[in-house]
Parts: sequence; structure tokens; C-alpha cells
Amino acid sequence: MNQTLSVILPAHNEAEYIQDCARALLASAPLPAGWQTDVVIVANGCTDTTVALANGFRDAAEHLGWSWKVLDLKQGGKLGALQAGDATATGTIRAYLDADVQLDPDLLPQIVKALSADVPLYASGSPRVSRASSWITRAYARCWATLPFVTTGVPGFGLFAVNAKGRARWHDWPDIISDDTFVRLSFAPTERIRVAAGYTWPMVEGFANLVKVRRRQNAGVDEIKRKFPELMQNDDTPGVPLSGKFRRLICDPIGFGMYVTVSLAVKTPLFRDKSHWARGR
Repeated sequence: MNQTLSVILPAHNEAEYIQDCARALLASAPLPAGWQTDVVIVANGCTDTTVALANGFRDAAEHLGWSWKVLDLKQGGKLGALQAGDATATGTIRAYLDADVQLDPDLLPQIVKALSADVPLYASGSPRVSRASSWITRAYARCWATLPFVTTGVPGFGLFAVNAKGRARWHDWPDIISDDTFVRLSFAPTERIRVAAGYTWPMVEGFANLVKVRRRQNAGVDEIKRKFPELMQNDDTPGVPLSGKFRRLICDPIGFGMYVTVSLAVKTPLFRDKSHWARGR
């Protein structure tokens, strides 16, 4: 009997990104024998051409034997999009994908293999930051991409997946800032799997946006500490020792300097943004 991988893709005004994301998704290598693919794109509160562009890939998906559903929700908000996507999806394995991410062809097959076990599991790929337009973001990203959390952890930003027993760890999606952090911390480090295949993920452009998004990420972690303190026992985010900081300073003084500058600016009262929706980190 066939089993199903569901890819749930919330999209809010993603006309700039959705086509590249869909093309990369449809270029995925075949899943292991006995598996089929169910894609649920949840356009929420879109005022651009996201819905039309997403619907334009239906024939290509059906040619591959994939199910391709596009939901057009009038109300924006990632929480509602995740709830609607889960309610529509049929898969025993569920991958939650951001619309600005481009997957490597081997990533979904590797995730299915990693999660094909009768115990709760979480998986993601090896992330790469796409080349930014601004030198500020490029410099920041160079240092950020060397952090142990990024290079050896299973951070899950842009893409994470769980099997059926893993999805049973929570019921409805909580109304919180950082859904990806909530899911990651719902699993012990030994239950999280990083596969070799990767994906490309963009950072926001410019100093002010980097500070806003970094501040919001920090606020998301603080919110989880308040609302779900029991999850923090699963936080294994490694710090960077002094020797590692010195090495980064010597190897890339501009990148290290920009990363430190953004980190310090996050602690100032500037760049406040109370929205729950943010691209990149």
C-alpha cells in the first residue's frame, strides 16, 4: 500500500519566490518505492499573483503523479495557513516548506528514508544561504553560516519534516512567533536527523532588516520559554567559545564585525517590529 509525503507550503504574497520554489520542488528525485507526494500550497491573504502562479504548476505536478492543491485563504497569517494545510494534507510524513526555499533534488527522498521509523522523529536538510544583494547581508551571512548550530545542527529554518508519531507531539499549532523553533524543541536532540542533501534559503537584505528579524527570532525563543518551558530541555544550541570567535575574527574580520554589530544592535530599542511574519533570519 502506498504511503504519502505531504509538503505543506504557506505562502503570503510570494509571487517573487513561488515559481523557483515550485520548480525545485517538482525537480525532486523520486521517493522510495511505495511513496507518493501530496503538495498543499496555502496562499493566505495574498494580494499579488501567488495563487495564479502556484496553480500554474498543477499540470506538471499531475504529470509526475503528484497531488497538487492550492488553497486560497482570504485571511493572512501563518498560523491559519499551517492549520489549513494540516487539515487538507493526507501524508503520514509532513514537510513544512517556506515559499522562498529551493530544495536539492535528493532532499525529500532522504527525508522520507530518515523518517521511516516507528518512533517520533524530526528531520531537515543542510541549509545554504543564497547570495544576497547587499554587502551587509553577505558579510553577516558569511559569519552566521559558520556557527555550529548551522553547520552541524538540525535548525529547520525554511524546511522541517516530521513523521506521524512526531506530528502527534502537538495538536493545533500554537499562536506563537517561531513555529519552526517550537517544532524543533518538541524533539530531543537524539530524535532530530540532519540529512546530507541541502536547500537554499535567503536572508533579508540590509542592516535594519537583519536586526528586526534577529530581534524577532530572539523574541520567539523567549515566548517559547514562557509558554512551553518544558521544551527548553531539548535546546542543544551550542555556543561559540572564545577561540572560535577569535578564529572568525582573523579569518573574516568584516563578516565577524557585521555579525557582532547586528547582535549588539538587537539589544537596543531601535528597529522594533511587532509583526509575526518575517522572511529569513
